[in-house]
Amino acid sequence: MRNKIDRVIKSNKFEYFLLALILILSFALRLYKIQNPVADWHSWRQADTASVSRIYLDEGIDLLRPKYHDISSIQTGYFNPEGYRFVEFPMFNLIHVVLFKTYGRFTFEVWGRLTAVIGALFTVLAVYGIGRRLWGKAHGLLAAFFYAIIPFNIYFTRVILPDPLAVTFATISVWLFLVYFQESKTKYAIASSIFFSLAMLTKPHSIFFGLPIAYMAIVKHGFRGIFKQKMLLLCIDIALVPFFLWRTWINNFLEGIPHFLWSFNGDEIRFRPSFWRWIYSERLGNLILGVWGLIPLSFGALVVDEKHKLKYFVQSLLLGMFLYTTIFATASVRHDYYQVFVIPAVALTLAQGTVYLWNKKEYNIWLRRSLVIFSIGMIINSGADKIKGFYNINHYEIVEAGMAADSLLPKDALVIAPYNGDTAFLYQTKRSGWPIVDTGIEKMIKKGASYYISVNKGDSDSVTFKRMFKTVVEADRYIILDLTSPISEK
Repeated sequence: MRNKIDRVIKSNKFEYFLLALILILSFALRLYKIQNPVADWHSWRQADTASVSRIYLDEGIDLLRPKYHDISSIQTGYFNPEGYRFVEFPMFNLIHVVLFKTYGRFTFEVWGRLTAVIGALFTVLAVYGIGRRLWGKAHGLLAAFFYAIIPFNIYFTRVILPDPLAVTFATISVWLFLVYFQESKTKYAIASSIFFSLAMLTKPHSIFFGLPIAYMAIVKHGFRGIFKQKMLLLCIDIALVPFFLWRTWINNFLEGIPHFLWSFNGDEIRFRPSFWRWIYSERLGNLILGVWGLIPLSFGALVVDEKHKLKYFVQSLLLGMFLYTTIFATASVRHDYYQVFVIPAVALTLAQGTVYLWNKKEYNIWLRRSLVIFSIGMIINSGADKIKGFYNINHYEIVEAGMAADSLLPKDALVIAPYNGDTAFLYQTKRSGWPIVDTGIEKMIKKGASYYISVNKGDSDSVTFKRMFKTVVEADRYIILDLTSPISEK
């Protein structure tokens, strides 16, 4: 009987059954509050992405000239009357709009979140494929499991952001190059470079996934040998040239390029005590791993199999992620969603450490396996407790005011929807305009502003403007004013 059970466990069918369960679990977990309006955690960044998609839906897809609703000078330093949005190549937005138009059963925002979710499922498969090819079934399944269930990653792979899709492309690229490393088939190297190119276009931060790829190339061909391989040089061109062409193109639209130099080390936080605390204590140690997950992660980072051709693969991944957080120091500290790029490395390292501790014979079997199970449980429990607030809609009034504006105002109206510069409120109105009163109201009216919408009726601007302009509608939590209809003084 025991032999039959062992055969079943070791069979490919059982392995694929477990992988299918992980995929189902991964999908189900990401459906939690999938119908949330774009007003939850990091709604400002989600709104900017969703805004590009919505304009594609309304005006047609123009991949070379993406636009969003914010025409102010806040993000770029230039007045942006066309609403150009040149950050990443709009790959996410293209997929979002195509899915919505093809399968319009769900709302537009739900399809935006599902775009990220679908990407996450492919990342689960890619992480599984990497672990499976490198070390075996258990490693592959555990890596997929960790990527699927880390609560931090659950939230940030169901948001309307390009980052999880970039991680998908980058992880697939690493997996395909690993296949090339083992099988020496040119088609896999070329496919890897294509996906790496997609990753770079979707989010240039993906460049750091190139470190494990470079490591594999050096192990296979030698450093000098790489430059003798014309095929690999072609792959490098495929991987990087489209990104540089995109960056060259967008320089024609300076008013649409947000400030980005601050993200590197704008506040000089790199290597300061607060940098280490926020990235490696608060984010990695606490938010992502629930403290106890550091145990299997640490063992996984230390494991080096001298007989393995790629004995430092995990370390190359971790080094890439270290360089990523170090180079983009300020952005990594200020915005926790930047850490979504480190999760594949974390998942694979956790898998390595878990298997190592589970099988290590130097320690008491019950103690070490109990420690492994407890550590995994704490990753889930502690992470879920810290992430649950991210799903909350703390200011639903912006949704209510946005719905009212959309039903009452002309489609081509330019609006002012002040929300401390946050574009989440402007997005709810489905109108272009300003997320803040950035100059005198007369100047903004000359630029085309025709309506003022506020969810803070007691602030000085709202009180003053209410005396100056006709009220379109006033409710308990918002007010809409017609800036084209001044109230004459008697």
